[in-house]
Amino acid sequence: MEAFKSWEELSKLEQAQCIYWDMHKDAYGVRPRGIDTSTWTLEDFEAEFEVLGKAIEREETARKEAEAEAIKKFEQHVTNTICMGAGNRKTALRWIMDASSANGDWEYMCYDLGLPYRYFNAKVVA
Repeated sequence: MEAFKSWEELSKLEQAQCIYWDMHKDAYGVRPRGIDTSTWTLEDFEAEFEVLGKAIEREETARKEAEAEAIKKFEQHVTNTICMGAGNRKTALRWIMDASSANGDWEYMCYDLGLPYRYFNAKVVA
């Protein structure tokens, strides 16, 4: 069995393979499967890094747009809940949490509603 190598002990080609593995996940949400990079050169990796970099940028833009829309929708829900009798933001958030499947877990609520991670910090919840 081959011993674990530190980053510095990897060849430039092995480092490129690792970078490719991570960039593919960032770009498409999954690790690459069925792609044999064993014959790729550093130039091949560099060309693929350009393609993946553009895909990552598109994904990041789409994520930010989706989060902005989720915030808008959620804040309207909070406003509606206040108007329906909650009286204030704190109570509205408590009611919304109670009605959700998040069981008091604000980070899961973020995930479930497509909100940015840590959206419910002390400033937003209070």
